[in-house]
Amino acid sequence: MYPNGSVLSLVLTLHSLELPETSIYPAFIFGLTTYLFILLCNVTIVVTICLNRNLHKPMYLLLLNMPINDAMGATNLFSQLLYSIWSQDRSISYPACLLQGFIVHLYGGASYVILTAMAFDRYIAICSPLRYGAIMNTNNLVKIISGMWLFNFTVIIVLFSLFLSYKICQTHMTDLICYNPSIMKLMCEDTKVNNIYGLFTLVLYHILAFSVVAFTYIHILIACVSNKKSDTKNKALQTCGTHLVVFLFLEFNTLFPLVAHRSESVPAYIRRMFSITVFVFPPLVNPLVYGFKTKEIRQKILTCFNRKIHSV
Repeated sequence: MYPNGSVLSLVLTLHSLELPETSIYPAFIFGLTTYLFILLCNVTIVVTICLNRNLHKPMYLLLLNMPINDAMGATNLFSQLLYSIWSQDRSISYPACLLQGFIVHLYGGASYVILTAMAFDRYIAICSPLRYGAIMNTNNLVKIISGMWLFNFTVIIVLFSLFLSYKICQTHMTDLICYNPSIMKLMCEDTKVNNIYGLFTLVLYHILAFSVVAFTYIHILIACVSNKKSDTKNKALQTCGTHLVVFLFLEFNTLFPLVAHRSESVPAYIRRMFSITVFVFPPLVNPLVYGFKTKEIRQKILTCFNRKIHSV
């Protein structure tokens, strides 16, 4: 048992990557290349939106939060993972583990609230276009963005503050990264309160996001069916279809590993694999699907790229 006073100096051991010596360098190069590509795509979207005043609209300013959040989530994973691959050292201090776990859940929660806010924006734009400017004005947009981050930060900081009262009985982690379910398994005492609150936050995020997305998309579908302008209808359906694909993809990637932790029937290696994919595929797919497929953003990127080529 490790008392509360010694946890600051406590060193944990994450689950082994089980890489043979011949695979260390290829794995490191592949991981570094993947991380740099994720950063390149997401930073490109951020810079494009920030530098073009034509994109300073509610839809794009809400979208701006997504690549920032994706870059944060990917950096949280790859910074520690690449070091582990290179050094073959899976040790991590307990405070660093808590910080990693906090960012893991902050990233996951933010993904849901951002998509929820974007669904609301599309609902207003398509179902109440004449009131869009009044509802999604600058003041309300600032309230939405600051409110969703404050809500997310508060929920997650409460979750991890519950760990401060527990003593630790073991130092070996059963997962490749630190997050709430894996940290709970280190505790000596009954973690029922953490488990209940963790399930509450899980249900809260999923029910909130699913309810808003379902409500808005049903109304958007009704509006599109009744709209006689085929161009407007197609554009609306394409935008919402993209949003729905991203949302369902996120649902599967986040829900499965969290539920798998509470089920003995799911093999450990599958749980570990999915605990990593949520920090790889959404940050990789989102800028490609949401950013580069959006006409206005794609045009700005291509224009900037062409200018660079001609200036050389």
